[in-house]
Amino acid sequence: MALLNPRTSTSPSATRTVRTTNQSSVRRRNKLILHLLLIIGSVTMVIPFVWMLFTSVKSPAELAQFPPTFFPQEWHWSNYAEALDAAPFDKYFRNSLIIATGHTLITLVIGSMAGYALARIRFRGREIIFLSMVAMLMIPTYTKIVPQFLIVKFMPLFGGNDITGQGGSGWLDSWWALLIPGGLSAMSIFLFRQFYLTLPKELEEAARLDGLGEFRIFAQIYTPLMKPAVATVALLTFQESWNNFLWPLLVTTSDDLRVIQVGLAVFQQVEATAWQYLMAGTTLATVPMVLLFVMAQKYFIQGFTNSGIK
Repeated sequence: MALLNPRTSTSPSATRTVRTTNQSSVRRRNKLILHLLLIIGSVTMVIPFVWMLFTSVKSPAELAQFPPTFFPQEWHWSNYAEALDAAPFDKYFRNSLIIATGHTLITLVIGSMAGYALARIRFRGREIIFLSMVAMLMIPTYTKIVPQFLIVKFMPLFGGNDITGQGGSGWLDSWWALLIPGGLSAMSIFLFRQFYLTLPKELEEAARLDGLGEFRIFAQIYTPLMKPAVATVALLTFQESWNNFLWPLLVTTSDDLRVIQVGLAVFQQVEATAWQYLMAGTTLATVPMVLLFVMAQKYFIQGFTNSGIK
């Protein structure tokens, strides 16, 4: 009977080494493919912003060329100064900043309280309220425009209206219409609830043993631990309010209450569109959001990671 040659047999350690090497090469290949896909996606998202920046410094003659050019032949930085002179953009920026800041503060205060109540306080009808808010998330925003407009217009005892809401304009063309309807959203309450559910219950029990009431548990125990949550909701709320166009356009008529997004419409005329000024104004309107995200991106990413929202 022939004996096996030990030199030709494969040892278990060699087999494990080969398997580990193959797995490492597969992981490196998958990681490389993932990075390539992320790079392609990033470039695809950045190109429109780069195009906007380059367009903002082109001359009208260059913008009229066909085929269009990507890089400017001449850099006309004066387009920014001329765009700012074409309309009172300092006033538009101020209005947008006031509205976005107001919405953010209202959301952080009231939304966090509502989210805490739905996550930590047991009361009758809590699940029904939560399911109702989830159902509200499925309603498209633009389907709520007409009911909100009618509520604002027929607000009793405002804008010349009587007790029944007739005879005047209500909240139309006022700061009330710009600040109150968009001050809180079901999405912000939902996000806060999800964040509060991730915190340990033992903190609440220990606080109750120390004699803390419900509000102090909310304000002193749980909320200070939610910096990522606060940053996430604040950034989303500020961004949505800053970029809002349709609602301010509907409820305001005076130039003193116009916001930056509505103000950019002055460059879009029926006869022609001043693309260089429109892109310059759009670039200036984008800068605050970019800076805000850069400053809060650490907490923003951490917030979505810790909340369990996919």
